Amino acid sequence: MANELSLLGEVNQAFGMIDTAVKNFCLSASLSDDNKKSCAEISNAIFVANNAENFSAEDFRALYAEYKKYLSDIEPYPKKNYSHEKIRVGFLSANFQWSVVMSWSWHLLSDLDKNFFKVYCYSNVKEADDVTKYFRSIVDEWRDIFSLTDEAAAKLIRDDEIDILFDLDGHTENNRLRVAAYRPASVQISGIGYMNSTGLDCFDYFLSDIYCAGDENFFTEKLIRLPHSHICYEPPTKLEPADFPPCLKNNFVTFGSFNNFSKITDSILIAWKKILDAVNDSRLILKHKIFNTVDGRNFVGKRLKNFGFNLSRIEMRGFSTENHLVEYGDVDVALDTFPYTGGVTTCEALFMGVPVISLYGSRHGSRFGLSILKNVGVDELAVNSYDEYISRAVALAGDWELLTLLRKNLRKMMKRSPLMDSENYVREAEKALIKILNVEHQKS
Repeated sequence: MANELSLLGEVNQAFGMIDTAVKNFCLSASLSDDNKKSCAEISNAIFVANNAENFSAEDFRALYAEYKKYLSDIEPYPKKNYSHEKIRVGFLSANFQWSVVMSWSWHLLSDLDKNFFKVYCYSNVKEADDVTKYFRSIVDEWRDIFSLTDEAAAKLIRDDEIDILFDLDGHTENNRLRVAAYRPASVQISGIGYMNSTGLDCFDYFLSDIYCAGDENFFTEKLIRLPHSHICYEPPTKLEPADFPPCLKNNFVTFGSFNNFSKITDSILIAWKKILDAVNDSRLILKHKIFNTVDGRNFVGKRLKNFGFNLSRIEMRGFSTENHLVEYGDVDVALDTFPYTGGVTTCEALFMGVPVISLYGSRHGSRFGLSILKNVGVDELAVNSYDEYISRAVALAGDWELLTLLRKNLRKMMKRSPLMDSENYVREAEKALIKILNVEHQKS
């Protein structure tokens, strides 16, 4: 029954039925007799909860308490500090492949100053790709932990005498948070690959920035606020953006969202309907793997009809890696999701010259768009009210001259911004790592 409930949770998540999915995953966890499996199910629930509009800090803490119930078989190591010649930083992740995580942490992994840092990677990757092989060849020490138990992986980290363990995955798929629960390193931090608190006592810090941090009440960790961006974008392609926005040839505006459809709430659909109604003859392109199947398209089509959409103005595209970024050439204005905003999706749109309208709130996961747009220098595209989200999208759709200027200049602005200034980003991250290690040593 536990496995069936987990599958049901996945289905409800894919269809945007967030509250039901959270309940499915929690019930699956309670019925499992395997603590590791139960932790994975609660991680699923916590991850999905970030899509919910009305999930409070207290609601998240209740899920964190559920997770901790399944850590009863783990006895943490006593805290131990070291005095190494170089700071040993261990990165823990299942995403040492080409992924969202790598597109943001590439330079942190590869460019830490080797005069002061020694980099270890603890890889939970099942099948290596070229990115895996690349990092395996350049870091100081590489450890494959996919086949290791949590206890064995934690002992490996402990034996390596890691000063700072950096978990890149949080509550995402195939995470190894249970390894971190053993507290094998002197200082432990999370961030980059997951948009919210881990909620676990084993993590001391969470990496953020001055724009993304938001309400501290949503965190059990102390926030590290980098002065610019807490991510550094590494694009997957050198493909140039289209020369002009498509409205110039189509004679109508096309909005687009290439975000995960599970992020799309009823409030988002209501907003998008109002935007389409206000912009004559406009279109909306939705792109996600849910549209790869007839059943998926039919489900979404029925949902859109219930909100009054004219389906002749909606195009549903399945996801494929081939020509993915090319398809931004068909979009004039990208519409971000909320409260769980886009991250790499927003970066990709901007890199291809497409402006993104983003609504931000107080939760960390709702402020990625704000941080990205602030750092690129187009923060007027980030708004903090529902009505302004609608009006800003409508106004931008009516300014074809501005859309043309943005198409030609957004990539240049990105490349000059803190979002892609890898040298400055790594130096800021290094200072933060040194600072927190010193602080924790002084406590001992």
